[in-house]
Amino acid sequence: MDIKTLGELIDWTSKLHSHLARCLSHCETKHEDKQARALLDYLATHESEIERIVREFERQGDAKALESRVYDYLSHDPIKTHRTCDEPYVRLDIAGICREVFDVHEQILDLYQTLVEKAEIPEARELLQSLLTLGENETKRLARQIGRMDDF
Repeated sequence: MDIKTLGELIDWTSKLHSHLARCLSHCETKHEDKQARALLDYLATHESEIERIVREFERQGDAKALESRVYDYLSHDPIKTHRTCDEPYVRLDIAGICREVFDVHEQILDLYQTLVEKAEIPEARELLQSLLTLGENETKRLARQIGRMDDF
């Protein structure tokens, strides 16, 4: 993670969601379990939507906030995910898939929370808080939707 500004962080986050969407979609076509394929398809669609929303933050964000330097207080551990997409989700059951996806989301939320607490200018703090709120709401929505899958 070589991120210097808040704008670069937002760009990196949207690329992470895009990568995750592509990986989930790729694995969906190869999974043997019908329910797991449906879950992977839903998750891929959801990640694509999050990527689109995060891109809007980058496009519409306050210029001063987007140029805020984050490298001074970005001593966060790199987010662990399957960066190469060597079909990791094909080998997982539904619970494992959910665990992996929620783990990525929790790592992003932890990063945003850390940055909100350390942000020095109000515009940056406000933008980071908005991203954190979005992430929390999307993670809750994802949990609700996945919980409903058990009803079928």
